[in-house]
Amino acid sequence: MNALSSIPLMPKVVRHAVRSLPAASVLLVFVHLARNGFRGLNRLGWTEAFLVLFLLVGLGLSALRRLRRSALGAPVELRDDLELGGGLIAAAFIVVAIAGGVLFPIVYLLMAFLVAFLPRNAGLTLLGVALVFDGLVTLGAPSKSGNWASFATHSLFLALFAGLYHLVLSARIAAARQAENDAVQKRIKEVEERARTFRLISSGTQDSFSGMNQDEKWLVASVKEIEGAVGAALEVAETALRTHTCAAFLLTSDDKSLKLYDCRSTSERIQRERFNAGEGIIGGVLKRQAPVRMNSPNGLKGITYYDGGAPQVSAVLAVPIIEAGGLVRGVLVADRVMHEPFSDQDERLLSTIAGEVLRAMEVERVMTYIRKSRDEKDRFFRAIEELNRAGSPEQVFVAVLESARQIASLDFCAVTLVSEVEGKRVHKVARMTGVTAAGKALEGRSFADNNGLVANVVRYGAPLPGRDIKAMDRQVIFDEETQIRGLGALKIFPLTAGDRILGTLVAGSRKKVLDQDVLRMLEVMAIQAAQAVLRAQLFEQMERMATTDGLTSLLNHRTFQSKADEYLAQSKRYQRKVSLILTDIDHFKSVNDTYGHPMGDAVLRGVAKILRDKARDTDIVARYGGEEFAIIMPETDAKGALVIAERIREAVKAEVFQTEMGPLKVTLSLGIATGPDYGYEKQQLIDLADQCLYHAKRHGRNQSVTVAQMQGGKKLQVAEAG
Repeated sequence: MNALSSIPLMPKVVRHAVRSLPAASVLLVFVHLARNGFRGLNRLGWTEAFLVLFLLVGLGLSALRRLRRSALGAPVELRDDLELGGGLIAAAFIVVAIAGGVLFPIVYLLMAFLVAFLPRNAGLTLLGVALVFDGLVTLGAPSKSGNWASFATHSLFLALFAGLYHLVLSARIAAARQAENDAVQKRIKEVEERARTFRLISSGTQDSFSGMNQDEKWLVASVKEIEGAVGAALEVAETALRTHTCAAFLLTSDDKSLKLYDCRSTSERIQRERFNAGEGIIGGVLKRQAPVRMNSPNGLKGITYYDGGAPQVSAVLAVPIIEAGGLVRGVLVADRVMHEPFSDQDERLLSTIAGEVLRAMEVERVMTYIRKSRDEKDRFFRAIEELNRAGSPEQVFVAVLESARQIASLDFCAVTLVSEVEGKRVHKVARMTGVTAAGKALEGRSFADNNGLVANVVRYGAPLPGRDIKAMDRQVIFDEETQIRGLGALKIFPLTAGDRILGTLVAGSRKKVLDQDVLRMLEVMAIQAAQAVLRAQLFEQMERMATTDGLTSLLNHRTFQSKADEYLAQSKRYQRKVSLILTDIDHFKSVNDTYGHPMGDAVLRGVAKILRDKARDTDIVARYGGEEFAIIMPETDAKGALVIAERIREAVKAEVFQTEMGPLKVTLSLGIATGPDYGYEKQQLIDLADQCLYHAKRHGRNQSVTVAQMQGGKKLQVAEAG
């Protein structure tokens, strides 16, 4: 029984022995040095070799143990530090004992290293160990005069090296921490100043957020949100207005200076520091509290937002950022160096963007009110993030409904949009969630303007109903045909963006009352949703403006070139046919000269509609320039392209345009080039199609011509268009 019981103890004994090896190796070297061991190369033997090997094994085990504890995330113990440091000191004194005192500076450097990188208690203990080793080596040597003096010198320098290095390192660490703290405090002060500029906190307050971590995080997030909104607004303005500089200058908290908060400019001379708010063109805007437009081909005076070496600005548009109460918060400025004055439409756009910048600050101020509830705040922030990430109106609808339902525990929620159709206001349920009497059939439903709650919210621009109502089942929310039953409370908020009301947010609950804080959050979400919808609509509008022709609504020339590259590359990769048609309205100049340019525009729109209707869904139809149009037809050979071309030609020939001078009819000439019959190079196909077009012009007009026909080859047989 005793023998069996001793077996499990064997691994523990082995582990204890291995664990003791580093300390044992240092102790044996200690004893051997005390007995005058390692005294010169000529006295080394097997004992010294064994002790050196034993010490190396101990050092290896100590290092391995530290690495394992670090990998596991366990704290390093004092014993580990002493074993590793003691082994290194023993090795250093072996070198000194063998080579003599000339190498004793090695010990100084080693002690400086250990004191610098080990905890203080371990460093002091190892300093004592080093002094003991020094005493053994120095005082244990054969009697010589000056042994005690050498020991005293070594001890003094060991203490000085360790102490001074520790003090220097501590001072550097303290200085680094102080610098870090100063940088953090400086950043907090900058954020607080910007928060006061945005009026997130009172401009005269002396409160500091330095000791309030959550408030600091909120403040930084709020400032970043506003700066992000300003940046997005400036990007829209820069693209839409084609500016040299587009910048937002906000009044500082004392309302005496202006400072740049963001800009989009090709100039490096934009004023980065504060400047007097009462000077120059910007000062005039602040005093008048109204937009200012100025232009001069010789350059404008009074441009104070550039420093020395500024560009010569020939046109400037500046609009104030004004709160509802008439307080001016800053100025949005756009300028151009080329002589191209800003228009009324440009002024309206920049004023709208200024309103968006102001509303971004107003939303953040409202958010300060709802911080008192942590859970509600977190849900609210997530909702705002979802709205800001939404890139299309549909994504905005999904985000606002889901967020509103979670924040307020709503049983019914819907988003409606309003639009003008033939001069009459029409409402549409864009998205909804929750069970209604009409079910999902309500989503996508349109209804005319009426006296229902949704229509009245749009009409008056205010949330309705003003108080909780009892007979919810008898209330007309959308129209008479739609009934929402089982609701105890209802609130409808307008989706307001600037001076436009885009629609409504409908929130209903089976509870008898909706909490005021919840209603306030829903109101803010409605503001954010309106801004998100407007941003998405502006982006879609800008994208359409950038890719389509304003007169015909076809793709413009630049987009045509890009699409042509894309389609030709795909056709070349998969070795598929692709055709290109260029077409031109015959005698179009005489149409303009005889019937006037407005009628000419009507003809262009009519021909463009025929091209769009007769082309296939996979075809790309574009206005190439003037009265010329282009069609890219993938997966289409010359014969198929000729069929489509003839359908278009016949349809245009049959179209009658009514004018004050009587009916007007026009014809088309069309040129067709096909790849890979004539290669996949875009310019080569365009040149060939253009040559075919002018061949048709020279040979009677009102016809479609392929490359083969132009070159005198066999004419293609064209089937009757069905």
